[in-house]
Amino acid sequence: MSGTASRPGSGIGVLPLLLIPAVAVNLLTFLWPVLNLATLSLYEGSAGGSIGTEVTAATWLSLTEDSYYPEILFSSITLALTVTGIALVCGYPIALFIHRAPDRWRNALIIACISPLLLSAVVRTYGWLLILGDGGLIPSFLRSLGMTEVPRLVFNGTGVIIGLGEIFMPYMILSLLAGFARLDQGLEDAAASLGAPPFTVFRRIVLPLTLPGILLGCLLAFVLSVSSFVTPKLLGGGRVTLLATEIYDQAIVTLNWPLAAALSVVVLVLFGATLLVYGRMAAAIERRVA
Repeated sequence: MSGTASRPGSGIGVLPLLLIPAVAVNLLTFLWPVLNLATLSLYEGSAGGSIGTEVTAATWLSLTEDSYYPEILFSSITLALTVTGIALVCGYPIALFIHRAPDRWRNALIIACISPLLLSAVVRTYGWLLILGDGGLIPSFLRSLGMTEVPRLVFNGTGVIIGLGEIFMPYMILSLLAGFARLDQGLEDAAASLGAPPFTVFRRIVLPLTLPGILLGCLLAFVLSVSSFVTPKLLGGGRVTLLATEIYDQAIVTLNWPLAAALSVVVLVLFGATLLVYGRMAAAIERRVA
């Protein structure tokens, strides 16, 4: 016992050594590629794949001087916020229903909600092309109702929003369910017994207690929407330009690697800002609930 007591801080000295493998893996797989991207963006590139040898800020200046790229950033953020709102509005009632379902049905309902994740996003996107296309299910149904001019639902922003909203809804539902741990049916019953109407119970009890899940679901949906490439490319038909599609075009089609690297760094900065906002809002919610 005396030998053990003589080394009270021995575990503290071993802990940094145990963290070395994890830190090394993160440095090699994440930080090093990011640094390479940032370095590549400091060279001047051109169509055809040629890359300059001198360090310059010309690529970054082109992002600020040309209004095309700020418009892409604004469009990407707007579309991601719209998709996040749709996923939240559609997923919240489903998650609340699953949370309140009997135990014998809850697992089956969760599996039914996340079963679309077993299919590739490409497969589901092509499914939406068949549903939303000019001869698809929804336009045909609208024509059967007597509508002469059916709005175009594919190869535009509408189709992209619908497809992304459905694809990311399972993530939203799972996040909401994870954040519903604080929701206590007894609090709702107590408020109802005191005469509170259902909407007041929802506004004063259910909504504040489920805010952590809402915040987490919105974070996932927003980040995944901003970085989505396949669905905007297919459902947008090349007419919807977002950050991810522009990075692909610059890297693969135009072969302007420095510009693609600069846009990738912009996306990473956007992700970092989103995580910063999420952290502050989560801390504020924790203080308010506590």
